[in-house]
Amino acid sequence: MSLTRNVELLRRLPRLDGLRFPDFGQNADSSSPLEEVTGFGENPGNLRMFAFAPAQLQKPRALVVVLHGCGQTAASYDLGAGWSTLARHYGFALLMPEQQRANNGNTCFNWFNPEDTARDSGEPRSIREMIAHMVETHRIDPKRIFITGLSAGGGMTSVMLATYPEVFSAGAVIAGLPYGIASNLREALDGMFHSPERPERELGDFVRRASSHRGPWPKISVWHGSADRTVNPGNANEIVKQWLDLHDLPAVPMAETNVDGYPRQTWWNKDGETLVESYAITDMAHGTPLGLADNDQRYGVEGAFLIEAGISSSYHIAKFFGLTGWIPDAAKKKAEAKPPVAPIPAPSPAPHLARSIRAAVAEQPAEPKREKARGFDVGEIITRALTAAGLMK
Repeated sequence: MSLTRNVELLRRLPRLDGLRFPDFGQNADSSSPLEEVTGFGENPGNLRMFAFAPAQLQKPRALVVVLHGCGQTAASYDLGAGWSTLARHYGFALLMPEQQRANNGNTCFNWFNPEDTARDSGEPRSIREMIAHMVETHRIDPKRIFITGLSAGGGMTSVMLATYPEVFSAGAVIAGLPYGIASNLREALDGMFHSPERPERELGDFVRRASSHRGPWPKISVWHGSADRTVNPGNANEIVKQWLDLHDLPAVPMAETNVDGYPRQTWWNKDGETLVESYAITDMAHGTPLGLADNDQRYGVEGAFLIEAGISSSYHIAKFFGLTGWIPDAAKKKAEAKPPVAPIPAPSPAPHLARSIRAAVAEQPAEPKREKARGFDVGEIITRALTAAGLMK
């Protein structure tokens, strides 16, 4: 999908709250299950909170925070990227903050404004309050909180990972930018279009200065289209450099493989756990890559900045977060089924009674062959045994 087509798709979207993609084959039955939550706590960033928690959650309970891109809403990005479908399938809770036009005319998260890039300030504080609300409401394991976002949402993902690194186990940035490279619109545009290179240490220091946290740092997955003309693909390299410095990992990838036809670079720690990974989606423009997942399911629907590329980034990100190994527990259904009533065993006879029964059986005269099918007269045998044992006259 070209940039021109992306822009045209955006022009066709109605400028209304609760934005939907009317031309992408959606119907009422497939609308997003997100519900708005109000009164979640302090909201200095003036954001809206949307959430979804399926009936059955994997244990320990997990939460994924998803940040939409410019021109999108929480619901439209959910439908496009397929996150609520993944949440249902793999049993995790979903939080999708939404920007308001009062804050940004293009509904972009303000990933470059100083008041929106600092800990306990602006939009980051609002998102942190939403996370705390979800943790309390749905009993989320604090060690299983993850975040991802597209474009400006990817930039805000970098902000959240930098300002609240102790909150997240991992994050994923799609067509986004590293933390700390801009403090005004001019610097933001320069970063988007040119992505000037910076030393690894300088990039890492941007994050280290954002909080008092000194590790361990969240894992990160980086995705970018090589033909992106909106956010320069060089930003993916800068994000990788930033987090390699934080994790004290070498610049050279430890492995280079192909996933669904696209190059993936990985770096891991001494225990073999992947800490940084990077996907380059060859010839793809600005957007979230969509396609079939490893389980032969499709998550999401093509639309503005939601691009069919033959690889499901949402699925692979959920896999990187460690969420795709869960299978819905069928034990509940088994428990609800009425168990068979086991026969109550008769009390074992006393040893002398047992011997009497065996003797009575031995004394039973053989029956003619034609009567063989009837078997022994069990009642008669027991009567004789009881009589022999002195328990019956």
